[in-house]
Amino acid sequence: MPTAGPERDRRAHPRERSPPVTASPTTTHAPPGTLSRQNFLVIALLLVSTFVAILNETTMSVAVPVIMDEFGVTAASGQWLMTAFLLTMAVVIPTTGWFIGRVGTRVAYLTAMSIFSVGTLLAALAPTFGVLLGARVLQASGTAVLFPLLMTTVMTLVPAARRGQVMGNVSLVISVAPALGPTMSGAVIEIASWRWTFGVVLPIALIAFAIGTRYVRNTAERTQAHLDLLSVLLAVGAFGGLVYGMSAFGESAQGGAGLPGVPLWAPLAAGAVLLVLFGLRQLSLQKHDDALLDLRVFRSRGFSTGLGILATGMVAMFGVIILLPMLLQDVLGLTTLQTGLTMLPGGILMGVLSPGVGRLYDRFGPRPLAVPGLLAVATAMFLLTRVHEGSPAWNVLVAHVVLSLGLAFVFTPLFTTALSSVRPDMYAHGSATLATLQQLAGAAGTAIFVAIMSTAARGLEAGGESETSALAGGIDTAFMVGAVVALVAAVVATTLSKPVEQDGAPHPHGGSTVDPVDVTDEPLRADPAPLPSAPVQDAPVSR
Repeated sequence: MPTAGPERDRRAHPRERSPPVTASPTTTHAPPGTLSRQNFLVIALLLVSTFVAILNETTMSVAVPVIMDEFGVTAASGQWLMTAFLLTMAVVIPTTGWFIGRVGTRVAYLTAMSIFSVGTLLAALAPTFGVLLGARVLQASGTAVLFPLLMTTVMTLVPAARRGQVMGNVSLVISVAPALGPTMSGAVIEIASWRWTFGVVLPIALIAFAIGTRYVRNTAERTQAHLDLLSVLLAVGAFGGLVYGMSAFGESAQGGAGLPGVPLWAPLAAGAVLLVLFGLRQLSLQKHDDALLDLRVFRSRGFSTGLGILATGMVAMFGVIILLPMLLQDVLGLTTLQTGLTMLPGGILMGVLSPGVGRLYDRFGPRPLAVPGLLAVATAMFLLTRVHEGSPAWNVLVAHVVLSLGLAFVFTPLFTTALSSVRPDMYAHGSATLATLQQLAGAAGTAIFVAIMSTAARGLEAGGESETSALAGGIDTAFMVGAVVALVAAVVATTLSKPVEQDGAPHPHGGSTVDPVDVTDEPLRADPAPLPSAPVQDAPVSR
């Protein structure tokens, strides 16, 4: 007779599994389609922790000039406060799939928050620039674990019929936090020292850590996969080389310099070659479930397509984050604080809309949301090309609000579609792949937009335009290219479909089985059951 149930699943997917979490006597099962109170608290805690951590990724863009003056360092050295953060994220994130599977959710969370908190404290008290730079590396190391951990936990705990709604909150973290970083930093520096950009964050991180020690439990699949040191070295060279190469390329377009005696193309070429070797190594290791970053997630068409379109949105967002302050300050003459306030409404709008967009995803799927969203992104880019020297600042504000509206309708559907298209035992690897893509897209967006802007501006200035007019023209050209790319992505998004999740039936294109859920129109809510007195632990794992 055919084997059914868990035994069949284990044979189909030989990855080592831990026994299911056993609830304590005080824990009750939530009704179908809802979250238990403890799971609700765990996800909320991870959302807050990840938001605070990712916020730090862009706070330095405003603080660097002040820090350069205090420590007496050059612009090239000061830029490393952002470059080192991106590089660390790029080389740590590919290991998080293995790390989360090996140590479990609880240890991964407490480790990440400990490292992030120590780094934040050191940054706030840093007596030298070198200490501050090291502190930023620690912050990035903790942040690199938190985002994949959040995504994996959401996919594990949230019923399939309600994932869109919760992923709306995840979109708030991944998209709004980087956008609000410069605003928060500018406001703090306006009234206090740059050190308070870390001082504001530290108490929140410590409180989250304290709550996590009590309530975060193990939820992710546990494995006994071995850490392949060759894969780690290849990942460091591949992703580090690509991110650094793109960052250096963008800086050089603005007159900066990379490493002395190293051609700009060398890190990119080395990173590309090592990326190919990294991929070949993973293809070999994943046959035995020992891959550092399991590439079988790309067998799902929903994951691959969603990830490709998501990369376009990330490139657009980070390109705007780097160019919009130049447009507002260097072309329109606004102050740092005015620049932050101009970009604030769009960030708030994105945050307010994201949970609602998630509910729409649960009802309608990704295509009716992502296609109009990308068209809105293209429209916003086109509106920004009409801003010139002497234009009122509200023109930029309107365009940024339209852009934020579009991105809100892009990120949530794509996050949910991509990760819902992979098997549950691949959630950690899917999350790590998505987070790695975010770093590469961020670096690429910055490099591409700045390079286009600088090249066009130099051509206009050589043709007799003033420096300010040439800069405005270069920014217009970059935004026009962005508009065209967004239109292409909108066409590709018409192929998206919502993963079909039924009890005992696989996803199309290589998805997973899921438990049945009650699909109703009720909002996602926490069950009012009392909180357990202690975290519930996974049973030991054995081969």
